[in-house]
Amino acid sequence: MGDILNNLFRSEAEELQLLNRLSYVMIFMGIVTFVSLLFENVPYGRYSNTKYGFPINAKLAWFLQELPAFVVPLLIVVGMSGAKLSQLPNRLLLLMFFCHYAQRSLIYPFLIRGGKATPFTSFALAFVFCTINGYMQARYLSHYAEYPADWVVNSQFISGSMLWLVGFLINLHSDHILRNLRKPGETGYKVPVGGLFEYVSSANFFGEIIEWTGFALAGHSVQSAAFAFFTLVVLTSRAGAHHRWYLEKFEDYPKSRKAVIPFIY
Repeated sequence: MGDILNNLFRSEAEELQLLNRLSYVMIFMGIVTFVSLLFENVPYGRYSNTKYGFPINAKLAWFLQELPAFVVPLLIVVGMSGAKLSQLPNRLLLLMFFCHYAQRSLIYPFLIRGGKATPFTSFALAFVFCTINGYMQARYLSHYAEYPADWVVNSQFISGSMLWLVGFLINLHSDHILRNLRKPGETGYKVPVGGLFEYVSSANFFGEIIEWTGFALAGHSVQSAAFAFFTLVVLTSRAGAHHRWYLEKFEDYPKSRKAVIPFIY
C-alpha cells in the first residue's frame, strides 16, 4: 500500500493537497446530492427501482459497499508507516471510525431480515464513496493530522467524543428496533415505536448524524467536517422522504413526530 502511494505522489505536500481537495469535492457533492434528492429518492430500500441497474441482494450489497471503509483504513494503518499513529488523539479518532465501519460492514449486513434488493447504481456509488472516504479519513489521521499535546483533555475533543458515542449507541438501538418490528413470518411495513422513534421517523439516521458531527468536532479537520456535512445532507433528505412516506401510508401515524431532529425537523 505504501509503495502504491509513494509512486502516486511526488511529496507529502502533494498528497495532503489531494486530501484537502477530496474534502471540498465531498462538500460539493453533498450540495449536489441535496438538490437531486429534492426530485427523486435515493433508489435503495423501500425506494428501490430497477431502472438504476440490476438488483443485488440486500445483505450482500450492504456488506460489499461498506467494506472498503473498513478495509482501506486497515491497510493504511497496518501496511504503511503512519507518522502520527503514535499520537493518542489520532488513535482515538481512528478507533471511532473503525468501530462504526466494523459494525456497519461485518455485523449489520448479516442481521438484516429480508430487505429489498439494492440497484447496482446505488451499490456502486456507495462503494466508491466508502473507498474514497476510508482513504481520506484514515490517511489524514495516520499521517498528517497534528493535534496539541493536551487535545484529548480539551473540551472540544471530549464533547465531540461524547457526541460520537451517544450517536453510535442511538444508531445501534434504533437499528435493533427496526429489525424487530415484524414477527417471524410477517411481511410489510410497520410503524416503528420505542426509543427516539417516539420523537422522529428516522431515529437511526439521527444517531448517525450525531455520531459524525461529534467525530468532526473531535477531529477538527476539513476531512472530518466534509464527512459530517455529507452525512447530514444525505440522511436528512432521506429522513424527510421516510417521514412523508409514513404519513401517506399510515392514517394513524403520530402527527407530533418530526422527520429526523426531535422537535425541530
